[in-house]
Amino acid sequence: MTTPAQIRHALLTNREIALIDLREEAEFALGHPLFAAQIPLRRLEIEAEWRLPRRDVPVVLYDDGDGLVEPAIATLRGLGYTNVQALDGGLAGWRDAGYELFEDVNSYSKAFGELVEHRRHTPSLPAEEVHALIREKADIAILDARRFDEYRTMSIPTGVSAPGAELVLAAKAVAPDPDTTIIVNCAGRTRSIIGAQSLINAGVPNPVFALRNGTIGWTLAGQGLDTGQTRQAPELPLEGADEARLRARNVAYRAGVKRIGLADLAELERDTSRTLYRYDVRQPAAFEAGHIPGFRNAQGGQLVQETDHNAPVRGARIVVADDLGPRADMTASWLAQMGWEVLVLDGGFDGPLETGSDGAPPPRGPEGRYKRPYEGTDNKAAAMQAYLDWEYGLVDQLARDGTHGFHVL
Repeated sequence: MTTPAQIRHALLTNREIALIDLREEAEFALGHPLFAAQIPLRRLEIEAEWRLPRRDVPVVLYDDGDGLVEPAIATLRGLGYTNVQALDGGLAGWRDAGYELFEDVNSYSKAFGELVEHRRHTPSLPAEEVHALIREKADIAILDARRFDEYRTMSIPTGVSAPGAELVLAAKAVAPDPDTTIIVNCAGRTRSIIGAQSLINAGVPNPVFALRNGTIGWTLAGQGLDTGQTRQAPELPLEGADEARLRARNVAYRAGVKRIGLADLAELERDTSRTLYRYDVRQPAAFEAGHIPGFRNAQGGQLVQETDHNAPVRGARIVVADDLGPRADMTASWLAQMGWEVLVLDGGFDGPLETGSDGAPPPRGPEGRYKRPYEGTDNKAAAMQAYLDWEYGLVDQLARDGTHGFHVL
């Protein structure tokens, strides 16, 4: 058994630990420790080897009195995991110890986004004002920081798809005139805040704002969304990419991100005492066309948004790669601020490359899924407002929890 106090100590001292919630996602979203990752028991055999690459990493399992822990321990030990224990008292034990429970999914990434806005006062515009600017045909560019499939489902009128890590590259391509106002949106708040602050951190000369509360705020204001759009930010000419590269590298440097070459990477791979995640942060099509062997694909903005899913071992190392550089540097700058030991790989794309997918487990189906109040077009106004109210309270909850280790540039 591992006690809640021992989990907390591991988090405070940055020791590797994977705290795994074995319930379905909808139950997980009702309340869980800040750095817990969710793998339902029925998916454990499929996902464990992918998400927990080191067999002797400390893994602590819990449920809420559902009888899931013992079969999960047997499954992991059958897969060769040697350091698997139960959380003493399960979720109730965590609660009884007086520790915080966080709702929703990707909670600590969202809490971090709220902390960024709180500390940096990231500028934002309400939906009504942005709607008026569109109607007046003002000199604005709306960049949607979500995945392309989310953008295609529903988007702000005139918006262009520019997923998070692409923003520093996309800004110059979409808004070459520094007088053009750039407005970054997502479905809710986090990727809007992180996206807008990315451009500000990188010193983009344009006025930059987040769309306050994203498409949720837009919908609550009674304004219509487009569906089925396919607009994407064009690729930058090489000279523009060079400028973006310098801007992004400077941000990564300020965040304390380290840079390594292939020889250094090989040394990290030989270190069996630490968990190592390797992510190519480009878009899926670019990844599948050619990537460094051993790297997985996680779009940079999504790696920041869904860090608990992509790197459930808190305290692990993360290496990010990108053929141009800005995507990796901006992604790494945020991961470093979230308390990760993150390194950017310089080079590697001029050698032998692999093609195709990274072999990730098949995606989860609808079973047990948490209905997100910010996805799709059929969300109820009360659920959307409740979600926003929850996000507004995350900064105070982080302070009560006290384990996050975040810092904001």
